[in-house]
Formats: sequence, structure tokens, C-alpha cells
Amino acid sequence: MTSSNQHAADSHDLIRVRGARENNLKDISLEIPKRRLTVFTGVSGSGKSSLVFGTIAAESQRLINETYSAFVQGFMPTLARPEVDVLDGLTTAIIVDQERMGADPRSTVGTATDANAMLRILFSRLGKPHIGSPNAFSFNVPSVRASGAITVERGGGKTVQQTFTRTGGMCPRCEGRGSVNDIDLSQLYDDSKSLNQGALTIPGFSMDGWYGRIFNGCGFFDPNKPIRKFTKKELHDLLHKEPTKIKIDNINLTYEGLIPRIQKSFLSKDVDSLQPHIRAFVERAVTFTTCPECGGTRLSEAARSSKIKGKNIADACAMQISDLAEWVRGLDEPSVAPLVAALRHTLESFVEIGLGYLSLDRPSGTLSGGEAQRTKMIRHLGSSLTDVTYVFDEPTIGLHPHDIQRMNDLLLRLRDKGNTVLVVEHKPETIAIADHVVDLGPGAGTAGGEVVFQGTVDGLRASATLTGRHLSDRASVKPSVRKPSGVLKVRGANRHNLKNVDVDIPLGVLVVVTGVAGSGKSSLIHGSVSGRDGVVSIDQSAIHGSRRSNPATYTDLLEPIRKAFAKANGVKPALFSANSEGACPTCNGAGVIYTDLGMMAGVSTVCEDCEGRRFQASVLEYRLGKLNIAEVLDLPVKDAVAFFGAGEARTPAAHAILQRMADVGLGYLRLGQPLPTLSGGERQRLKLATHMGADGGVYVLDEPTTGLHLADLQQLLGLLDRLVDSGKSVIVIEHHQAVMAHADWIIDLGPGAGHDGGQIVFEGTPADLVAARSTLTGEHLAAFVGSAASPKKAAAARGSGRTRRT
Repeated sequence: MTSSNQHAADSHDLIRVRGARENNLKDISLEIPKRRLTVFTGVSGSGKSSLVFGTIAAESQRLINETYSAFVQGFMPTLARPEVDVLDGLTTAIIVDQERMGADPRSTVGTATDANAMLRILFSRLGKPHIGSPNAFSFNVPSVRASGAITVERGGGKTVQQTFTRTGGMCPRCEGRGSVNDIDLSQLYDDSKSLNQGALTIPGFSMDGWYGRIFNGCGFFDPNKPIRKFTKKELHDLLHKEPTKIKIDNINLTYEGLIPRIQKSFLSKDVDSLQPHIRAFVERAVTFTTCPECGGTRLSEAARSSKIKGKNIADACAMQISDLAEWVRGLDEPSVAPLVAALRHTLESFVEIGLGYLSLDRPSGTLSGGEAQRTKMIRHLGSSLTDVTYVFDEPTIGLHPHDIQRMNDLLLRLRDKGNTVLVVEHKPETIAIADHVVDLGPGAGTAGGEVVFQGTVDGLRASATLTGRHLSDRASVKPSVRKPSGVLKVRGANRHNLKNVDVDIPLGVLVVVTGVAGSGKSSLIHGSVSGRDGVVSIDQSAIHGSRRSNPATYTDLLEPIRKAFAKANGVKPALFSANSEGACPTCNGAGVIYTDLGMMAGVSTVCEDCEGRRFQASVLEYRLGKLNIAEVLDLPVKDAVAFFGAGEARTPAAHAILQRMADVGLGYLRLGQPLPTLSGGERQRLKLATHMGADGGVYVLDEPTTGLHLADLQQLLGLLDRLVDSGKSVIVIEHHQAVMAHADWIIDLGPGAGHDGGQIVFEGTPADLVAARSTLTGEHLAAFVGSAASPKKAAAARGSGRTRRT
């Protein structure tokens, strides 16, 4: 409502959503206040991400892309218009999500923010001796020297001989990667066979395709001769030959030796981003060692020779950011004062956001989802933009309760600059600071997709919604704990910031490893426990899957289902795969047809032949227990458990996988739902369900509460108990106080982050930790369970020898 003295331009203070139907949203309408902090809550799968990311942020980005010229749009991803009737009052949306950062091995924390660029300028101005421009300090820029003749158009025009040089900072030996690799030739081929007999054991190098035609037609060696009988020159041409133009069947091709081809195809990427079978090959065949020339700094000798106050740029990037901020503060040089101020602000933002324990040379691919999200925040904190919509996906992931307050302050600062802040979140501490709350539900999947509450936090607390009822939940410490059946010894752990840690991890019980972000939890467990025999590690790395991938294909559930259909109908199992013989020929089993409209945004339309069911009509005539394959893939997990558990469709192999999916709280998920539409929490629990069937005595879980609603916690704790009671040992890296309270044994690292951490500050039962309150975790856990330990009890716990003094 516009008051008589209000300017018309000031009346646009709401984002209005009308008729949103993206994914499971049920034609919902709501109004979101601008320049306020709005938190979206609801159980996992209730439609929060579909509303915030899939509708509001997606339409904002699509509209911004449409403002660019048609030529520029041709280079941008084409975004389809979300399923919504009206979206009014949108502003520019900046998405700060949990996607892992860059898979490029040359991407570091410094290059991903502006810190490295500012540091390079600083060294080019103040470094002694002076070696050149900022490029001379960049490990992404090689040194180039070229000479030749150029024609200068001046009067009659004349030719001038000129030499061009560019000084870069890249180490010439490792090309700015910090490590060199050594390839084990025995893993590339079987030298007793010829190429045509299948000697090559490199993934993708099949003699059936182009490689076969190239090797047979290049003329550099005989492809029918065993490799061990190759001459020195033939072996060199097979392995090392530089790119050479050849002609086969009147087609121009390029031949290149195996090793340079592997370097380009596999080793130029981050190993963790490779497909699993290629990653397994790289881990088997390639040994990475620190570059002997630059010592892992990635920089040339010249770049390392220039120093400021006794430190070169490699020393500065290797420092903990909190220490580097202190060092920059001590630079008093009027000629670069604005630059120093900007660099100091960026580095202090890292410290403020709880990432002061990182260093600028840390590869960005090694950051956890939460660390990556907070690193992306750095550039927005100093931004001059206002009236922007910032969209956050669970920004408290990976944060200790001690750090959540800092994150809350940052969210409020962004809001107070005049921005609209939309946050998808489950943690009560962050829900509590919201100006406006939108609760979706009432359930998940088809049972969700409705707005069940919108209003203030107090209103949510008083409401009868699932979130409202659980908002004030508090756990109590277990009265009795299980007795360990043995110990897993870790001795002298010194990975990253660990300080020669010795610890005995109890087996046969639920162990929770905790501590502030950056205290060394992951370094201890993933560095000293995960690689051992019998240990099943379920981390937070992303699930790689195309839009053809779904929970049924990812968990290998589709295999027993296809076999059951084939057996019941007396036909081939391949007919029941939408990626194989049974696929609808019109859409190739995708269910939708993607149409590229050239200069306009492409569109996807449901396939008219199969109506989105992905299979040929003839395949859908085959049935198993009255359902065809498309109807089975449309079942939610909880219905599929019943379907495959009894009757003529009874399939024990499928039922076992489905039961595990239901156990981890994914009962609402449809079997054929595309993997890219799953939230981060859903993907992690899908991974947990897959690994639960693995043989192993020790399970390591990395923050399994990620993306989990308060109401689902009891189910997760019940699952952990069932794993332990079945004879497994469970080690959980976790910050959630309810999981800590439920543990049999707690190992607390600290006391701080980075070089202030890396020590064990407490090990014992949750009750002892609460009684002692000797660590940050102890204080927060005591506050959470509402326990005020008596001084006498606290003194007894301190004297028990289980609290480690630092």
C-alpha cells in the first residue's frame, strides 16, 4: 500500500511469487520482504531449494542474461524459464552455494579471491630486487621470449626487427602445479602383447575406435608386433612423440605419444574431479612428487628472489592468513597505502569469517563445501553493490557452534547494506536471527511443496508445523555409554596442522570427533584412519551424475530390478534400461527433447512419443507385479520397499538397497528422480545408503547431519545406533550438539584453528566433557543440554586425566 507521501519508486519492497510449480512445489504463492533476512526452513526435500534456487534465483539470472547481446548470450548457459505464473520485484541474484571450487590444479584460495592479485602488485612495487610487472610473480603466467619482424605503418611503412619478452612467474619444470609426476609404464601397456591384441590398459584408448585407426595407419611402428620387440625409436614414437600431422583414409589427423596425451587428457585436471575409473587409473599409474626445482611453491627462481622485509611471495602465500594479515598490517609504505588497505581488508575478512587458518597457496579443490561457500563470500563483503539478492545454501555447514555467531553477523551485515538475503537453513541458531521465516512442508517429496507457515521466528515457534515443534529441541547426554571392544591406534599424526598427535580411537562404539573449523578433525581422520583396510569412508565430495543418472542407477538398484523384469517376462534385461535398448528412440531415453534455438534460450519439452516415460511403448507392455518399468521408477522409496518386499514382485536384492535408502531418511525420494535435482544433504545420504552395504568394520562419516532437518535427527541417530549394534565401529566428524550428546566417546581437537589447533584437548564421554567445560566444545555442549555442572564435579572430571591441557 503506497502512503500519500511515499514516492512511487519506494513502493517496490516485496518479491511476489505467484503459482510456483517447479519440481514438487504445489502452485504456491507468497510475498518476501526486500532488504530483510528471510530464512527458508522445512524437512529435506520439502521444496526449499526448488523455490529459492530453482525459481527465484534462476529467473533472476535468466532475466539478467537476456540483457546481454545475442552474440554474448551464445557463449552463456541457456536457462529455461522456471514453472511459475508471476515473479514480481526481482533484483539481481548472487548465488553463494556449496559447490566445490575449481577443479583446476592451478586454482588456489589466493587466485579464487582477489588476495593473490593484490599481493602480486605489492611485490612488483616493493619487492627487492625489482624483477618486473605483477605477471612476474604469477605461477599461472609462463615466461615468453620471441623475436621476429614487424611492419610499422609510418609514412611509407618499414619493417623493424623486434624481440618480444614477457616475464612470468611460472616454474618451468612443473608449469605452476607445484608437483611433478612420474608415470609407471607397466600400467600403460602389457609389453607381451601387440597393440592390436589389446596391449594398452589406459581407459578410453580402445583399438576399436579412432585410436585403432591412428595406430594402424600412422606408420611409425607395427601394431601387430609385441611392444617388447619395438626398437628404441618405435618405443619413443609410441610414448613420447610430439604432435605430428598424419593423413589416414584422406582424413587429416594428429598423432601424439601416449605420455603427452595422458598429460593433457588426465593430468591437467584436478584428480578428484575425474571419473572414478580414470581416477583409479591415475592413482595406480602416476606418482606425484613435490617439484624439486621450486620446492612446491609453483614459482620460478626469479619470483622467489624478490623480497619484502625478508619474505618472498611464496613465503607470504604459505603463511596462515591470520599471520599474513598481521604482516601486511606492518607494511608502512605511503606509495602503496590504498593497495595495502584493500589487501588488509580482504585478509581480515577471511579471519572474520572463520577462515583465518587457511593459507593463500591452499589448492581450492581441497576446500570442504562449507569452506568453499565462505571463501566465495569474501568478495561480496567488500562489494559496493547494494539492493542485491544474496542467496545462501546452508551457510553454517562445517561450522562449530562457536563459529555460527560469526556467520550470523556477516549475514546481518549484508542485509544492513541494503541487500535482500535469502537463506536455506536448518540450524536453529541461524533461523533465530531471521526477520521473516518461510516454512515449507508439511512433508518431503510429493508430501511437501506447500507453504505451511510464513511470519516471524516467534510465530514459527508457536506454530504446529514440524519445524516449529522441533525448533526448541534439546538433547540430553546419554546416561550410560557402550564399552569399547578394542582400539584403533594413531601415532605421530602430523598432516597439515596436526602436531604429532597420538590417540587411541575406541572400536565397537560411536565416536564423535569435534572441534572448531580448521582444528584438524578431517586431517586426523581422513589422513590417518580412512585409508586403512576395512574402513569405509563416506565424505562430502560431490556425486557426479548427468541428468540421466538417478537414485536407482547410482545405488545399483536398477540392476536387480531389470533382471527381475527380464525373468518375469522372458526377455533381455537391456530392454529395461532407458540408456540402452529399451530407450524411446525419439528422445533417446531422456524423457525430454532439448531444442537449441540458436540465439535465443534453448527449451526442453516433454517427449510426445513416450510422454516423459523414457521407454519404448513395447517395453511398457511388460509388467512385474502389475507395474511396468516406468511406473516402478516413479515410485517413492517407501512404496518401492513394500512393492519389492512381498508378492510376485519380491526381489530380495532390490529390497535390501531400498531398505537402506529408507533407513537414511530418503523414503520420499522417487527412484527415477534425476540426480542433479537432489539437494546436498540428499546426495550425502544417498551415498551413505550405498556404502552401508559395503564390507568393512569401521565407518567414517563426515558431517552426516548436513542438510538434515531437526525432525530427522532422531532417525539418523537411530541409524548410527543400528550400525554400532550390528558390530560396526562408527567414527563421525560432526559439529551438531545432538550428535555429540549421543556419542559414547568424544575426541575434541583444538584449542583453536590452523596453527592454534592440531592438538587433542579432550577425550572422554560426553558427560565428562559437559562436566569439565574445559574446551569451547564443552561450553557449547553444556549450554545445549542445559546442564550446569557443579564445581566439584567439574574439578573431578578435570583431574580424571582425560582432559588434555595444551
